[in-house]
Amino acid sequence: MLLLPSTLISLPHPGLECARSSRVLLQYTSPADHMASYGPAFYQSYGASGQFSHEFDGEQLFSVELKKREAAWRLPEFGDLTRFDPQNGLASIAMIRVHLEVLVERSNRTRAINVPPRVTILPKSRVELGQPNVLICIVENIFPPVINITWLRNGQTITEGVAQTSFYSQPDHMFRKFHYLTFVPSADDFYDCKVEHWGLAEPFLRHWEPQVPILPPDITETLICVLGLAIGLVSFLVGTILLIISTCLSGAPRRRGPGRLGKESR
Repeated sequence: MLLLPSTLISLPHPGLECARSSRVLLQYTSPADHMASYGPAFYQSYGASGQFSHEFDGEQLFSVELKKREAAWRLPEFGDLTRFDPQNGLASIAMIRVHLEVLVERSNRTRAINVPPRVTILPKSRVELGQPNVLICIVENIFPPVINITWLRNGQTITEGVAQTSFYSQPDHMFRKFHYLTFVPSADDFYDCKVEHWGLAEPFLRHWEPQVPILPPDITETLICVLGLAIGLVSFLVGTILLIISTCLSGAPRRRGPGRLGKESR
């Protein structure tokens, strides 16, 4: 199956033109049904930015960003399986740019509505204080694909231990992105994922802090009382047993030696 959807044109922000390329879907019906997709690819006039990507079964394998001009593999292992010349991706972005300029001149366009993104934070693994972990900030429903994402610790911007992905496509033609932060959980620290986007009236902060179980005062006092009672009971039992043993030993008749018995018999 070869599917060529129509090219999409939108103007999500004043002074911004954004075009997305047709997505080529190749579906192979063999023993297993798989789908390869060249796309999404887009170019936008704001910041002269663009991206080309390749997906397999709905998962991105690699992307080429216009400014970086190199292939970025989602996992390093993917690059060992195949090769891709970044110039092919850059050529696709250049073609989209040409089409965008022509269509903007000829079309009676309206500006698209900026969509507020959805933000979620979760840890990579179960949180244990003092044990290294990774926080993941998932930003979904991004359109247009122009966004600033920043990590904060205790209200201060963090620049070390930070990583991010390129834009991933969604079935609804919007985008999602992942930002990562390597950290060591502490009961004294809290974190925020700060998102700035044209769909938001102001920067949005998604808060996260370690959930350390804290016992209520009543439970703590009860545990202390129970522990003290248990220690007292054990001490009482041990003392009673020792007293009984001591009494038995003191009341038992003493054994007489053979020499003394001989004298008494005379």
